[in-house]
Amino acid sequence: MSTLTQKKGIGATLWDYLTTVDHKKIAILYLISGGFFFLVGGLEAMLIRIQLAVPDNDFVSAGLYNEILTMHGTTMIFLAAMPLLFALMNAVVPLQIGARDVAFPFLNSLGFWLFFFGGVFLNLSWFLGGAPDAGWTSYASLAMHSPGHGVDFYLLGLQVSGLGTLIAGINFLVTIINMRAPGMTYMRMPLFTWTTFVASALILFAFPALTVGLALLMFDRLFGTAFFNPALGGNTVIWEHLFWIFGHPEVYILILPAFGIFSDILPVFARKRLFGYSSMVFATVLIGFLGFMVWAHHMFTTGLGPIANAIFAVATMAIAVPTGIKIFNWLFTIWGGSIKFTSPMVWSVAFIPTFVMGGVTGVMLAAAAADYQYHDTYFVVAHFHYVIVGGVVFSLFAGAIYWWPTMFGKMLNEKLNYIIFALFFTGFHLTFFIQHFLGLWGMPRRVFTFLPGQGLDIANFISTVGAFFMAAATILLLVNIVITSVKGKKVGIDPWEDGRTLEWAIPSPPPEYNFKQTPLVRGLDALWIEKMEGNKEMTPAEPLGDIHMPNGSILPFIMSFGLFIVSFGLMYREDYGWGLAAIIVGFIITLGAMFLRSIIDDHGYHIHKEDLMNEDKGGKA
Repeated sequence: MSTLTQKKGIGATLWDYLTTVDHKKIAILYLISGGFFFLVGGLEAMLIRIQLAVPDNDFVSAGLYNEILTMHGTTMIFLAAMPLLFALMNAVVPLQIGARDVAFPFLNSLGFWLFFFGGVFLNLSWFLGGAPDAGWTSYASLAMHSPGHGVDFYLLGLQVSGLGTLIAGINFLVTIINMRAPGMTYMRMPLFTWTTFVASALILFAFPALTVGLALLMFDRLFGTAFFNPALGGNTVIWEHLFWIFGHPEVYILILPAFGIFSDILPVFARKRLFGYSSMVFATVLIGFLGFMVWAHHMFTTGLGPIANAIFAVATMAIAVPTGIKIFNWLFTIWGGSIKFTSPMVWSVAFIPTFVMGGVTGVMLAAAAADYQYHDTYFVVAHFHYVIVGGVVFSLFAGAIYWWPTMFGKMLNEKLNYIIFALFFTGFHLTFFIQHFLGLWGMPRRVFTFLPGQGLDIANFISTVGAFFMAAATILLLVNIVITSVKGKKVGIDPWEDGRTLEWAIPSPPPEYNFKQTPLVRGLDALWIEKMEGNKEMTPAEPLGDIHMPNGSILPFIMSFGLFIVSFGLMYREDYGWGLAAIIVGFIITLGAMFLRSIIDDHGYHIHKEDLMNEDKGGKA
């Protein structure tokens, strides 16, 4: 079945992806669009580093620098890291729990298209009068006074995109609770599924806070309300609370799935069970719980007072405990293992000391008294990137290489993978390690230039050289993907040969129905148990029968496009006569598509048992 797309023309394939509700194809859509935004965010990072390479540089103007800085942070967090993790979640989680799809395939498609149109809308700001320039946190005191429509693009684009993320989070929660194969108890789920589960719960509680904050700021800017306007009795610090009540759990929404990726890779290539599985699960849940109790550590210098500062400082330090448990468990998993240093394993091992460095500086920043010195210096920039790049981006490299066969049926070139790793790892530490010292020497964040003779010249130049190394690694990754697509050999079941979890029990890439028969899970590392008993494949939990599949639909695309039009209407309603018409037309498109969805009787289709048996006898499989 999965070979059908290769026989279609470009138009038919495009229509297939526009209308698909198959989690595996949606994973590819997330991967392509997230990868594109990753390149855009990376280009913005390069412009920042070129501007700061030498003192008194005028490569870009101060105003443009603010726009680039704002868009770099916003793009990387919301439009690159999140969707790339969603790509891996979509590709892998339903397979790991033995499911045929996610709980709500239609909503899965809707979530993607909302994210996509929100991201496109935000980036169109570059071509329509200027990008947002109030920083990626868009503090109300700056955002309220930002001229032009840049900040409006930020507010509307992130609301549309955030709605898609919220839908995706709910979908994964329901999928993991309801769709697990027989025998797949919670304490038998792979760690990547566990971390997806906890991250989805965090999305459910964190994103509404962001949505409310964005909506209130939108009302202030577009409709003249006074939530954050001190002159009219508003309070700008409330924005900081709303943003960080979302913003700090967001860090864990990103890093927990990264932990899960490493927790799945390390046992495979150390060829032994994950050490301390139940303590890893407990630590994951505890990190998720504590993540909501630390938001004000971003606000130690806003004058909350010593009691509030002390409470948030203690809570922040407490998060280091479950994270420490994870670090030791990973080390004990490697210890005494029969290790194969494949490229995913190299990324995973390199992650451990890198992330520890990021964690240690986090504990330093958690000390409120010390934070008065570190706050708003490059020390914070270094800490943040050690956690997000050294954690999340390393995991995306490791996970993408590890699960590439699951998504595309081919293996990326291993020699190139090692070169990519060497370039990126070296460049990363060159870029960000020295920024700790820049911060301690007094270089503030977000400045677009610095004076000669301040002792910051050499360190900034080294940092910029490191950024070019990372850019070279990213280009080489694209080359590797092209080479693999054109020349790569097709792989079969379990291409890494030591797979332990269910996604390696079926062909790579999987057929559209994933599992012919739902597998019976008999313990943790379900596939490994079957291998140890000499079984070539999973024990089925049901007889072979007809498989019910959902139909594709263009409606998610149309609903999202309607909100895209509404966003333009809201922003330009006072500037142009067509603004109000665009709002009305956009809502008609979206609500009309929702109405069609509710009245069309769509029962999907069936793949018949006979077709499955023919595949077994050497038909299409």
